[in-house]
Amino acid sequence: MTSLIKDLDILTEVQTLVPEFKTTPEENVPGSRKIYIETYGCQMNYSDSEIVMAVMQQNGYSSTSNIESADLILLNTCSIRDNAEQKVRSRLMHLKGFKRRNKNLKIGILGCMAERLKSKLIDEEKMVDLVVGPDAYRDLPNLLNEVDEGQKAINVFLSREETYADIEPVRLNSNGISAFISIMRGCDNMCSFCVVPYTRGRERSRDAHSIINEAEDMFRKGYKEVTLLGQNVDSYKWSSDNETEKVNFAELLEKVALINPDLRVRFSTSHPKDMTDDVLHIMAKYENICKNIHLPAQSGSSSVLERMHRTYTREWYLDRIKAIKSILGEECGISTDTIVGFCGETEEEHLETLSLMSAVKYDYGYMFAYSERPNTPAAKKYADDIEESIKQKRLTQIINLQSAHSLERNKQRVGKTYKVLIEGFSKRSVEHLQGRTSDNKVIVFPKGDKASGMYAHVLVTDCTAGTLIGKLV
Repeated sequence: MTSLIKDLDILTEVQTLVPEFKTTPEENVPGSRKIYIETYGCQMNYSDSEIVMAVMQQNGYSSTSNIESADLILLNTCSIRDNAEQKVRSRLMHLKGFKRRNKNLKIGILGCMAERLKSKLIDEEKMVDLVVGPDAYRDLPNLLNEVDEGQKAINVFLSREETYADIEPVRLNSNGISAFISIMRGCDNMCSFCVVPYTRGRERSRDAHSIINEAEDMFRKGYKEVTLLGQNVDSYKWSSDNETEKVNFAELLEKVALINPDLRVRFSTSHPKDMTDDVLHIMAKYENICKNIHLPAQSGSSSVLERMHRTYTREWYLDRIKAIKSILGEECGISTDTIVGFCGETEEEHLETLSLMSAVKYDYGYMFAYSERPNTPAAKKYADDIEESIKQKRLTQIINLQSAHSLERNKQRVGKTYKVLIEGFSKRSVEHLQGRTSDNKVIVFPKGDKASGMYAHVLVTDCTAGTLIGKLV
């Protein structure tokens, strides 16, 4: 399945945004211990790695992009699917050679896998020295002191307050153009298939002022785009200690947009049950709020959605799609997550997912076969009873349909001109640049007199399922 997905044009733009892992930039301080970080999984993990590096630099550590020179290797992990965890286990096996060559090297596991498996990681993976959950990154220097004293260190305490609002992230491998800003942590949705509420804790929103300050600082430093991150951004709700000031997501989105019209604003991820018309109207009001919404459906069948505990129906979801297209227009980019082969999924329920896709015609999507996660409500309540061959067959059908829809959506852009934020050279030629449209489509074009970080107007002349091709106008 993984190789099938990676081969698809449709997902290349997603992989460009969030590679499988990122390494730290070279920021050495003479005499300091060097840290090398690899990040697996979602944008939230990538944002967390920037927080981790900030914490460590404040405590006298420095980063390195050379794993061979590292005194500490940290793997920031994902638990959303079994395949994600297996990649980390495979990486740990590979790192055994580094341990043999450097007896003083320490290795730590951070993030969701750390929170899910806890001390098992130290017991099973004898080479792991510390295990740190997503809410315990401030404790990393203390835990490393324990490791230096010959102990194995672990902190997987989940907090109801921690948002790291006062920590200025260190931008890792930054292009100097786009940055992530975490606005909330945790999740209260309790979808039956998902480990996130157990690995990231309950939902809590970050101080709105700290978010605005971070976005303003990014713009002053030359960044042209920020992405507001949360497991469910639409449920963002912050109030001051005396509750004289309250800010919901629509209001926060407007505050960030008002920083400067040249600062683009994106956000991810939205939950259909919380996507309000207020948010859509704010998006329509400001040109610099990108017209792109990631709205995971997971399934097109109301009965499957009920087993998933998604708390909405197919009809509710399609109503939200109708509102998006009515308020923001047909060209608003819409993407989704789809799980095939969930517990008890019938062929009829699978066909309902295909019909939902045809009704919406997503611009792109993340598509996966169901992977049972231990101790989730689904694992406790339902049997993972769909044969793997059936899962793969259904997944292939969904991928093929999505690829066709993506091509169709891109063809609709041919002959039109779009404002593009240039991100850098294209992957294939330094004579071409690539950037993104407001609706999150990658476009490649001859560079002319333009450069990274600039805005340009580009006429679309051709396309593939994953990429627009154009020329400057």
